Amino acid sequence: MHDFILRLESHSVDVVIKTHPFAEILYWGPHLRHFSPQDVQSLSRPIANGRLDVDIPLTLMAELGHGLFGAPGIEGHRQGLDGSPIFKTIAVAQEGQHLSITAEDDNAGLRLTSEITLDESGVLVVRHGLTNLRAQPWQVDRLAITLPIAERAQEVMAFHGRWIREFQPHRVTLEHDSFVIESRRGRSSHEHFPALMTGTPSFNEMHGDVWGVHLGWSGNHRLRAEAKTDGRRYLQAEALYLPGEMAVEEGETLWTPRLYASYSAHGLNGMSQQFHRYLRENIIRFPENKPRPVHLNTWEGIYFDHDPHYIMRMADEAAGLGVERFIIDDGWFKGRNNDHGALGDWYLDEKKYPDGLTPVINHVKNLGMEFGIWVEPEMISPDSDLHRAHPDWVLALPGYTQATGRHQWVLNLNISEAFDYLLERLSWLLGEHAIDYVKWDMNRELVQPAHNGKAAADAQTRQFYRLLDVLGERFPQVEFESCSSGGGRIDYEVLTRCHRFWASDNNDALERNTIQRGMSYFFPPEVIGAHIGHHKCHATFRQHSIAFRGLTALFGHMGLELDPLSVDEHERDGYRHYAALHKQWREVIHHGTQWRVDMPDASTLAHGIVSGDKGQGLFIVSQLAMPDYTLMMPLRMPGLEASAQYRITLLDHPNICLTGEGGHTMRKLPVWMEEPQTVSGEWLMQAGIALPILDPETAILIGVERV
Repeated sequence: MHDFILRLESHSVDVVIKTHPFAEILYWGPHLRHFSPQDVQSLSRPIANGRLDVDIPLTLMAELGHGLFGAPGIEGHRQGLDGSPIFKTIAVAQEGQHLSITAEDDNAGLRLTSEITLDESGVLVVRHGLTNLRAQPWQVDRLAITLPIAERAQEVMAFHGRWIREFQPHRVTLEHDSFVIESRRGRSSHEHFPALMTGTPSFNEMHGDVWGVHLGWSGNHRLRAEAKTDGRRYLQAEALYLPGEMAVEEGETLWTPRLYASYSAHGLNGMSQQFHRYLRENIIRFPENKPRPVHLNTWEGIYFDHDPHYIMRMADEAAGLGVERFIIDDGWFKGRNNDHGALGDWYLDEKKYPDGLTPVINHVKNLGMEFGIWVEPEMISPDSDLHRAHPDWVLALPGYTQATGRHQWVLNLNISEAFDYLLERLSWLLGEHAIDYVKWDMNRELVQPAHNGKAAADAQTRQFYRLLDVLGERFPQVEFESCSSGGGRIDYEVLTRCHRFWASDNNDALERNTIQRGMSYFFPPEVIGAHIGHHKCHATFRQHSIAFRGLTALFGHMGLELDPLSVDEHERDGYRHYAALHKQWREVIHHGTQWRVDMPDASTLAHGIVSGDKGQGLFIVSQLAMPDYTLMMPLRMPGLEASAQYRITLLDHPNICLTGEGGHTMRKLPVWMEEPQTVSGEWLMQAGIALPILDPETAILIGVERV
């Protein structure tokens, strides 16, 4: 028995697995310093009356055939047969903290391979491979990864959203039944980011046991948190297959996407820090080891109105503001004068650029900046030369009229000629021009996606990956940004092929506070595109000060989204100031440890980043709306060195006014804002500092440095 008990361990987390006769996770929680395989006998389950006469394991595949009666991890059939498999372990191999388990069902003619790795960061990575051992194909309806969680995980946190309002958190109590999120839009989606967090009741940033999972997949998905009638709880994640979409032929293996899971005994911050460390050590790979360059993107500055001479003037001004990468957005290719046509015609618009792109690129580079460009290769406009030549290249189900979205359809990448056409055109663009960066957009969901009459959403996603893989091999020096109407395609699998996400099409600083905070649970700042937009936001028409916009964009991969020639000197001074401030602190922002701070007032958001050596910290407090209380509560600063002394510095604030007549902010500032103070790290973490009273839609930036 003890030979069948294996442990994966890290400094913070352990996973204990029983491998025979069925593979079952018995423990996933804090690192065990005194573990012995015989300890698991204490968890030998009793058998309740009124049900089956044997114990029912919650296996890695959660087979219904055992009599589990919850949501199974596998559903399918072979022309109606072999539809209730039970996988018995036949081989186990462990190498370090990686475990491979092979199980088979001889009756159903299926093999299951489970790969489980516990990274030193504490992140658990799991995937399953299903192999068909018989001549007839096995139709796959569902193939999910199931992870048991402790019974004390009684609350679920997930994200809802929409275009220009992504990553909005909500919570539900998990006492009975299931909580399920699904995306059928052909992308990870604005609405249902593929992640769930569960934990002890009222878990928060600093406290509580938290189990978080994220499915690394850019297509349709389903995630579930379930409380069984016997009290056991589990999390489940899967690629969601459309009817008839997935069948496994003899000898073929279908792999699930990877599920990334993090357990922390230290609240949501502990969970996030493990995910961030994992990404930085295993997934995020930039072509060069250099600071992330400050962007200027032309979209909200000029839209489709491209004049190369004016664009070069924009570049002159951008360089003077401290911009390090200049990106031309939509509108550069043949016939693209609005969003009603031309997608697919990836040839330079010679009317707009009679001398080609190269003079503009050379001008940008002579100013010391990198050059980037926008594309949307997966799409095709009804009004395009490509569609007129190849109307059958649309991803669609024959016999139906496709609805357009943003006046466009989707190009069927499963057609080899369509794939090769895109590869040739993008290779021309990147091979014939000195392009450093590509903003890759995808602005339409997949409606009735089909190839040869069969559902093909999954296949379309895999072809998108293949296209990026080939381009990455041909042009390893080029960085790619994943944009899908903003935050519609954000996940760990696409991050293996790109270097940045456009978090949202919304540059409204008020909305960006919650969007970027939500995204921070799973992604570190260096891959979160955060731009300062025009003072009148193009998405919401709300207006904010340059201070609020600048500070909100500070804690990400910073950029500008505007025409710098069309704004006044006060605005330009602000762009210059915040670009310089970001550069001053980006080593800490992009490599430090992030801490979200619990505040008693929901209208106040606070978070910070502390350098790896705990020598520096940068904290921001944003007041989103009128506060509930007449005084701000103190800001505690986690992550510092308790025994060290730190100097507190006010780095930026919204021109706080004092008045003796009443009617505005306050009459007296906190003492530390009036004269320098040095305070112990322990005091800053446990007691904190008093905050000034902030107006709605303003923020204050505070630095601490060890002395």
